[in-house]
Amino acid sequence: MTIGYDDFAKLDIRVGTILAVDPFPEARKPAYKLTVDFGGDIGTKRSSAQITALYAADSLVGRQVLAVVNFPPKRIGPFTSEVLCLGVPDADGAVVLVGPERAVPNGGQLY
Repeated sequence: MTIGYDDFAKLDIRVGTILAVDPFPEARKPAYKLTVDFGGDIGTKRSSAQITALYAADSLVGRQVLAVVNFPPKRIGPFTSEVLCLGVPDADGAVVLVGPERAVPNGGQLY
């Protein structure tokens, strides 16, 4: 399916820095609860991420990630995920986070 640029432009994809990582034992699949700082007008948001196969919780704090920040909140069990952190599968299907290759200001928009 081909989309136009206007469709892509509806996605608000921003960079943020992971501030905290908490266990999410209630999730059906292994996951973490992330707290991500997007700076400025967006502020701090929470996300559920199924990234436990490749990332230890303590290795994620301070890492910058890209996330869709304009989806509606999604209830995942007892947790509300406010943004969708982006990733791609490795050869085994485990999620590899997507982020900038060098530090950039929080809140920067992907274009």
